[in-house]
Amino acid sequence: MNAGVDRPIGVVVVGTSFGVLAHVRALQAVGMDVLAVVGRDAAKAADRAGRFGVPLGTSDLAAALALPGVDVVAVTTPPHTHASIVYQAIDAGKHVVCEKPFARDTAEAIEMLNAAERAGVIHLLGTEWRFATGQAQFTRTLRSGAVGTPQFAVFELHNPSHADPTAALPPWWELESEGGGWLGTHATHVIDQIRTAMGEVVSVSAFLQRLSDRPSMTADDTYTAILRLDNGAIALIHSSCAVLGPFLAVKKVVGTVGTAWLEGNQVWTDTGTGPTKLPIPDDLPAIAAASLPGGLVHTAYDEWNAIDSYLEPYARLYLRLQDMIAGRAFVDDPVAATFVDGVASQRVLDAIRASSHNDGAWTPVAST
Repeated sequence: MNAGVDRPIGVVVVGTSFGVLAHVRALQAVGMDVLAVVGRDAAKAADRAGRFGVPLGTSDLAAALALPGVDVVAVTTPPHTHASIVYQAIDAGKHVVCEKPFARDTAEAIEMLNAAERAGVIHLLGTEWRFATGQAQFTRTLRSGAVGTPQFAVFELHNPSHADPTAALPPWWELESEGGGWLGTHATHVIDQIRTAMGEVVSVSAFLQRLSDRPSMTADDTYTAILRLDNGAIALIHSSCAVLGPFLAVKKVVGTVGTAWLEGNQVWTDTGTGPTKLPIPDDLPAIAAASLPGGLVHTAYDEWNAIDSYLEPYARLYLRLQDMIAGRAFVDDPVAATFVDGVASQRVLDAIRASSHNDGAWTPVAST
């Protein structure tokens, strides 16, 4: 409930792709009241709103914000559109959850953070995997010192989803100028996990590539970067969504007294006595799966955004938001990311792009 108001928290979701495929389902799963879906195409917004029982689908953001009972705006549109939508939501006095990548660059990210802070609204970032069972436990394990002080980490993922150059992608996703590409889509999550579990990134050496045959594409589909952290640790991060062959996922951190790694949602450690499987924590409640209406998935990009594994971490993120709005006490673990984290991650993304444009030269991450 909203503070002092005996009703469900009302939400406007801006975006008709990931917004409905992931956010609307998660919001409804935790009892929040999705009052409107807003998109560029009014007919599409109305159709998708109707499929989820949302009262209004519209292209008129101002009209949606003016609805009675709106407390929160979820911004799930392409990154180059985030700032204008966030400002409209803040000006209307609404709390904001904004997807990542947060902005087109650090300057824009700082402006959004400052606007939210001046308005005194709650501002959260859609780094939902902080609330996934495995990642939350992995972060706890590393921060507890179970494997000592982190010294080296490797985060690697091969996902063949976009290897086929004929697979349909939204136009913005192919354009670096609009925040598209795999770096912003995937590396943002990896950078966030490194920051929360290991330390802040102070410099990078990086290369961005396009492996798929998409002549008009200016963004990347593959990234490789070495990150230096403020505590001296080194992290190697590499991923591609354009490599044929098997799916590959590695998340491993080597500390001074052992190693921790993640296999799916299962955390393992080895401190010299052999691999040990850690029990799954019982403080992250299971969220019942919500069915997906038919007729929503048409492209490879839709299939990527419609996976059920998004539901549980986003639902937990929105449960945290409910507590924050209501002023209820809660255990701040996992810590919900805010626009402050959006700025910090954007600084790393900007440094990676700058390094890649300079043939992998070591590039400092701005601190102010």
